[in-house]
Amino acid sequence: MSSKPVVVEVTRGPLVESRHEGAAAVVRPDGTVVAGWGDIDAPILPRSANKPVQAMAFVESGAVERFGLGDEHIALACASHNGEKRHVETVRAWLKAIGLGESDLECGTHPPRLQANIEELARENALPTAAFNNCSGKHSGFLSTAVAYGEPTRGYIRYDHPVQQRLRAVMTELCGSNADDFPHGIDGCGIPTLATPLKCLARAMASMAEPSRLPSKHADAAVRIRAAISAEPFMMAGTGRFCTRINAMLPGTAQIKTGAEGVFCGMLPTLGLGVALKMWDGAGRAAEVAMATLLAHLGVLPTDKRDELLHPPVKNVVGLLVGEMRPAKSWLG
Repeated sequence: MSSKPVVVEVTRGPLVESRHEGAAAVVRPDGTVVAGWGDIDAPILPRSANKPVQAMAFVESGAVERFGLGDEHIALACASHNGEKRHVETVRAWLKAIGLGESDLECGTHPPRLQANIEELARENALPTAAFNNCSGKHSGFLSTAVAYGEPTRGYIRYDHPVQQRLRAVMTELCGSNADDFPHGIDGCGIPTLATPLKCLARAMASMAEPSRLPSKHADAAVRIRAAISAEPFMMAGTGRFCTRINAMLPGTAQIKTGAEGVFCGMLPTLGLGVALKMWDGAGRAAEVAMATLLAHLGVLPTDKRDELLHPPVKNVVGLLVGEMRPAKSWLG
């Protein structure tokens, strides 16, 4: 391990204009830390980066089979999506299949991510609904789980609801620590987000990447979730998004997921490893470069893709190249 932090630089002309610092851990399913940079014992709020963990109970509930769902729904349950047409229509059809509607979603409403979709709504004189929320797939998974177990759907986002209790039980199995003991805050979509030590979050990802140590129901769910992410990378995020690009590029090799405030997680099944990182200033742009750098460092990123992912350009509003982002030499040399 290294005491050196993760550092991503942003240049403008010949100068380094900004530096983003963070921490990262690479861990095996038994908790062995293979590599670490910065304070990997620090508790961090995973935000949406642990949605694959949160989808475990949905897959284990039997709701996929009961309601005729597929890989697109499992991937969408793990997603922070753009609110593009396919995302929204899939959520609406999914809710109908389980006998519910958008009014049952407790994630709130916000506009779609892409300007083209905002303009489309304006032309239709329509407003975004809860299905456009980037977490609507995850919430549809929560609702499906509640329906499958015959539980109340109202209030499924509360810390004490059986849906959330079940998620903490799964997290406990995967990360090797009692998730009921983790402090928690409230995520942007209203559910509890658990303050998890970074190395424990990486261990949870490793447990999904190589689940042979888990009870069979967890192992089977992890394999199915990884397969769905690889089969439906668009559902994980959408047009132009880093998660979609990497998951499409590395099917079966890596399944990665972003979270708000500079968090990223990854499952690396061919290596039997899990990865988690946090940029302390919350910069998502830096977290993407950091994740690409780790994937390259671990040997799973194609050589011909490394430059574009490790050194994305910085352009101004007229499209001129003015700098780049890059991993600092002080990090990995």
